[in-house]
Amino acid sequence: MQHTHTPEIAPQTAFESRYASSPAEVQGMNTAQLRRQFLIQDLFVPNQFRWTLSFFDRYLTGGVLPVDGSCPLVAPEQLKAAYFLERRELGVINVGGPGRIIADGTIYDLGYKEALYLGKGTRAVEFSSMDDQAPARLYLNSTPAHQTYPSRKIARADANQLNLGSVDTANERTINQMLINQVLPTCQLQMGMTELKTGSVWNTMPAHVHDRRMEVYFYFEVPEGQAVCHLMGEPQETRHIWVHNEEAVISPNWSIHAGAGTSNYTFIWGMAGENLDYGDMDFCAINELR
Repeated sequence: MQHTHTPEIAPQTAFESRYASSPAEVQGMNTAQLRRQFLIQDLFVPNQFRWTLSFFDRYLTGGVLPVDGSCPLVAPEQLKAAYFLERRELGVINVGGPGRIIADGTIYDLGYKEALYLGKGTRAVEFSSMDDQAPARLYLNSTPAHQTYPSRKIARADANQLNLGSVDTANERTINQMLINQVLPTCQLQMGMTELKTGSVWNTMPAHVHDRRMEVYFYFEVPEGQAVCHLMGEPQETRHIWVHNEEAVISPNWSIHAGAGTSNYTFIWGMAGENLDYGDMDFCAINELR
């Protein structure tokens, strides 16, 4: 059932902080500790904002599932801000049904796999679904911002596309660079989406690290009953976390971030740090991984 009027509701906000961890700490973690520190689950709860703050670059990962009306974006108490984007920028990618975002009176309609950038200083933001039978699932990333850049919607056709990998190495994929400086200006937030082709399962090989940036990987389009084995850790001291559909993993700047699925899948990558050079990577030879 479609609707055009979405009465405002007062959504709940869940907020969790994750402290930064050193490589030495991670070496001693068991499976439960790794998952507690780096895995983000339950991002989409009806009419609720779900936020996880990583102290790596103060990166916020979140989600909102508007069902019964529009969900206004409020600043969690932990941000000590008058409004959410007072000192932050925000990236949104829709992984559900058609959604609508109203930002300071401007309407942005987001279809499946479309993105929106909201710049620092945007005060009034509301999220809603266009069809309450197929609600929007709005995946959110936010970083501190020092300057205001224009808000802008990025459709699939606006993305910078890279076709990489091959069937022979099971990593044929399309990288959709969406909120990056080749497409639009941002302070430090960068986001994009990598789609694995049928028969391909590996992402981000050869693996790499970059001390200049941290990342968060959000996995979706993982078929029911399938999973992705996400690899993390130092190149010579790797660990793994099994990830299911619509779950995310925090990747420290000293860690590799790669994975292989039991099926093909799609993931959204978000980055923050001190440079905007997408190609700034310190690669690790595959035969040197441990």
